[in-house]
Amino acid sequence: MVIAAALLLGMLLDRLLGEPRQFHPLVGFGRLASGLERKLNCTDAKYPKVYGILAVALLLVPVWLVGSLLWERAQQAQGPWALILGAGSVYFAVGWKALNEHIAPVARTLEREDLAGARTAVGRIVSRDCDNLDEEQTARAAIESLLENTSDAVVAPLFWFAVAGLPGVLVYRLSNTLDAMWGYRNRRYRAFGWAAARLDDLLNFIPARITAAAFTLFGNRPEALQQWRSCAGHWASPNAGPVIAAGAGALELRLGGGASYHGQWQEKPATAGRVATAADIPRAQALAARAVAATLVLLMLLGFSLGVAIE
Repeated sequence: MVIAAALLLGMLLDRLLGEPRQFHPLVGFGRLASGLERKLNCTDAKYPKVYGILAVALLLVPVWLVGSLLWERAQQAQGPWALILGAGSVYFAVGWKALNEHIAPVARTLEREDLAGARTAVGRIVSRDCDNLDEEQTARAAIESLLENTSDAVVAPLFWFAVAGLPGVLVYRLSNTLDAMWGYRNRRYRAFGWAAARLDDLLNFIPARITAAAFTLFGNRPEALQQWRSCAGHWASPNAGPVIAAGAGALELRLGGGASYHGQWQEKPATAGRVATAADIPRAQALAARAVAATLVLLMLLGFSLGVAIE
């Protein structure tokens, strides 16, 4: 029952408190990762991928070992320590309320026909260039970010806590942070960030497909399945493809297509459907909310079942 209860309590804490405004553990981890990257990511290194693998191992293996020890001790101890530790880790790992808080201003500014404000708002949550986006492109960027981050920032940490407890959710969340910092395909990070990007792809493989299935269940099912089958494999990311394609089909929207990143145009596959508008952003939020609620129940049952099987 500890896993199931910690999942529920952690999500309730996120719902009530949102992301910590100060002293977030990821800030310190990010500084540590940046310092290590500056030391190991040398432009003249002969084997930069090896140094990238070493950096990931140095940052994540100690976290796994310490997390495993703490989780084992907490489960063995009398009292609510495992529940407190588990719920706290889930709360710090998920970003459901923060995600919606970043998405909502995009819809509000678009509804007021404040395109400049909408561009600024969406620029806080996407990595594409936003200065010249039109209304449809801005709405599309917000919806794509919402769908993808529902998987990365909510479903995936819940999944890894359900199957591996404290060490699982810690390693997932930190590996996702490393991918966000190093997973760029530019000259500096193409080789060094390879290990962080591939580990993040691996850890997100199952959660992404759970999320895509949940979108399919709560939207236009035939269209979601069709877009998933026909479009997902054309995305460069093995996990963003199923999530965005299924979500687009569920919402009957045209998502994907090209976008500019750091001044360079990148072509992406586009799903079938009508163009996105400001009114579709709340629709996407409602779809994501239903998908998260259903996934939470499923993972609580999974965590409970695994606990019973181990005992």
